[in-house]
Amino acid sequence: MVLVLRRRNDVPGHDIVVVGASAGGLDAVSRLVRVFPSDMPAAVFVVIHVAPSATSALASILDRAGPLPASQAVDGEAIELSRIYVASPNRHLLIKDGSVAVAVGPRENRHRPAIDTLFRTAARVYGARVIGVVLSGCGDDGVAGLRAIHDRGGVTIVQDPAEASFSDLPRNALAFATVDHTAPVADIAPLVARIVETPARSTEPPTATLKKEARLAEADLATIEDERKVGVPSAFSCPDCGGVLWEVEGGDSLRFRCRVGHSYSADALSDEQDDRLERGLWAALRALEENASLARQLATRSLKHGRAVLHERFKERADEAQANADAVRQMILQFGSPRHAQVTDN
Repeated sequence: MVLVLRRRNDVPGHDIVVVGASAGGLDAVSRLVRVFPSDMPAAVFVVIHVAPSATSALASILDRAGPLPASQAVDGEAIELSRIYVASPNRHLLIKDGSVAVAVGPRENRHRPAIDTLFRTAARVYGARVIGVVLSGCGDDGVAGLRAIHDRGGVTIVQDPAEASFSDLPRNALAFATVDHTAPVADIAPLVARIVETPARSTEPPTATLKKEARLAEADLATIEDERKVGVPSAFSCPDCGGVLWEVEGGDSLRFRCRVGHSYSADALSDEQDDRLERGLWAALRALEENASLARQLATRSLKHGRAVLHERFKERADEAQANADAVRQMILQFGSPRHAQVTDN
């Protein structure tokens, strides 16, 4: 059944359900769809963070898990009710008016597919008809999208952090988004099924910022070239492309977006900077170790040929390079501390 404007007393229902998860999300989403009724009059869209090179079996897993048929989304296909659409690895899953889009747009919060892009495009097109669900995961991808859904009058649901395998994402959602319901997964499925059957309230048109951010996820050239950027310029550069990052205010949260659309929450930007710093330190360590090794060889060679002055000079150089290498090595060890530990779910 192709998605149409279903009306109860001339009011559309909640027929768009978007679900986002990260680490620990496979089990949570599987349990969620297992309880959905086979005739649920809504289309369900799922994003779970996966590695770009992964071969995802998520669609087949969800297809077997519950009564609703599930498949990887195909660019341009019509939205049908009582179906599950799953994001592909390294592709954003976006929602348009009556159809889905699959795009290699700019990464958001270090992810593609990203939860925020799905949630944001759903909010832009379907407003109050959207139900947004955030499940187990790390980081905060999905929080800004959940805010967009709420701002457009949609319903927001977050898994109880105490039950989640990884509570970071649910906790961030509760801290920085307006959440209508918090519940264990076993209670979320019947809750969604009930909300689907209720009329959605009317909403105001989407803001210019929401429309622009949604189009950036599609790598829309006109939006990229538009000099009226979202937010104000910051002092930071985009880790992906090196361009200027613009600060995007969102209540008590802060996000950054560059000219071409790469987007970061403050935490995601900090994590990316940590990763790049660590890679830089490893490169510096390698260069210093090689420099020390070369200087030692030259010192030995100088001594062999009776050049005592050169021997001492190269020995001092080797000692200095080795001391610097040892200092860099100690800095690298700091990245093994709990503050820098990250968990990913492929």
